[in-house]
Amino acid sequence: MASFAAAQHLLPASTFRSSPLLPNRPSISALSYKPLSFSSSTAGFGQAGVAIEFKDRGSFVQTAAVRHLMGSLTRAEGLRFAVVVARFNEVVTRLLLEGALETFKRYSVKEEDIDVVWVPGSFEVGVVAERLGKSKKYQAILCIGAVIRGDTSHYDAVANSAASGVLSASLNSGVPCIFGVLTCEDMDQALNRAGGKSGNKGAEAALTAIEMASLFEHHLIQ
Repeated sequence: MASFAAAQHLLPASTFRSSPLLPNRPSISALSYKPLSFSSSTAGFGQAGVAIEFKDRGSFVQTAAVRHLMGSLTRAEGLRFAVVVARFNEVVTRLLLEGALETFKRYSVKEEDIDVVWVPGSFEVGVVAERLGKSKKYQAILCIGAVIRGDTSHYDAVANSAASGVLSASLNSGVPCIFGVLTCEDMDQALNRAGGKSGNKGAEAALTAIEMASLFEHHLIQ
């Protein structure tokens, strides 16, 4: 095998650098950065792009673009909703329902595009929500209930089952099922969240339903 010294006489001097093991790399000055302008739309959805150009013997452009998809509260026309309401603790759940219906009306959802389904309690909300979702008649299902802690562990079982039931309904049906079930320590807490000093959680859940329905309908259609 020829020695390194012998190879120097056979190959051009430009082949060798200070270390023969390091590959030929471009210097910092050989790189150039070229930003692109950002753009956004007025409809609530924006797009941004950045291009970086590297020049070394040849040139190439590497571009990364990011799209932001969001539901809209102003595009609710034509969307259909179902509201599943638990009768148990109806003094609370009826107030939550009223808040939800008022919000739907305020955001241009027509009354004929809303169906209200009553069930015995929060435990039964999930299975009905799943059936409604699988019917493909609705763009979102709003689930309303109120679970208030008592003297036994029954509260924990019902609250956990209601939450997991609504989640399973969403996953199994492919339709957004919105969790609007209150889980409170006492009746005062529940009433405060059903139109009292803490607002109306039914109204808040309706806003979530509109946004999710819009997101699925306008951007995530399969």
